[in-house]
Amino acid sequence: MKLAALGEVMVELAPQASVDSGQGGKALLAQSYAGDTYNTAVYIARGGVDVSYVTLLGDDPYSEEVLTRLAGEGIDTSAIARLPGRCPGLYMIQNTPDGERYFTYWRGEAPARELFADATRREALAAYLQEMDCIYLSGITLAIMTPEARAELLTFLEGYRARGGRVAFDSNYRPRLWASADTARAAVAEFLQQTDMALLTFEDEQALWGDKRPGSCVKRNTGFGVSELVIKRGAEPVLLQFDGELSAIDVPRVSSVVDTTGAGDSFNAGYLAARLQGASPEASIAAGNRCAARVIGHRGAIIPRAEYLAVEPEVELG
Repeated sequence: MKLAALGEVMVELAPQASVDSGQGGKALLAQSYAGDTYNTAVYIARGGVDVSYVTLLGDDPYSEEVLTRLAGEGIDTSAIARLPGRCPGLYMIQNTPDGERYFTYWRGEAPARELFADATRREALAAYLQEMDCIYLSGITLAIMTPEARAELLTFLEGYRARGGRVAFDSNYRPRLWASADTARAAVAEFLQQTDMALLTFEDEQALWGDKRPGSCVKRNTGFGVSELVIKRGAEPVLLQFDGELSAIDVPRVSSVVDTTGAGDSFNAGYLAARLQGASPEASIAAGNRCAARVIGHRGAIIPRAEYLAVEPEVELG
């Protein structure tokens, strides 16, 4: 099975420690690369699936490093175009003592914002994507695109699904990226109607749609025609709507939470890697939980490959 993930890779700066500078202390920052669909693509590839990543990069050293890292994960980069004179966006992570995170972004001129906008690149990309078994994207992917590019992508996905392709989507709502909540709701609703597997976070659904209970989220997305619905709720049981049946699957407690950056992205990766290799939705949720447990026990969105593969997360069952 082949999956293509569409989105943006950014330079990540994450706090590692504090040093005494004689001026009240300063934080040491570790540089890495991340982005919601990028994070998911990396962990899907580590799960044994053939993955391609689709974005736009610049011709700067950071873009070159992104390509090197993707290649190091065995991810196909042949569909990534590079725009002269441009460079990726940047974000910084701040963590609270309980591992929750906050982000500050600098991404206004990031080349990924032009994804699916250029007609010539779009035609070649459409031909490439048509060969994929599954396409994965998120609400952030949609938010950084122009309305015209979103419309082109939506039209492509309609034809892609008609020819047997599957679409996986995470709404991943970030209000600051959208002109308004109404604009976000309209766009997300259109794409959910072209989605086979929706991997949603209830907190995002509450922020976007005003849901007070998970049942509202289930009803709305079932109405959109989503046949396989997964609703992540932090430490609360994951909800699964599949084959007309709703079930709740427990999330093992993680003994040590260091940084929740990438928790939902890595859950999606574990789930999709398992599903694309023939596992049931229930078994895939367990795989998603295991993947997320590894990630939140470390700082940053992407754990070094050797460490990720070598360490089993410490969880408490029951």
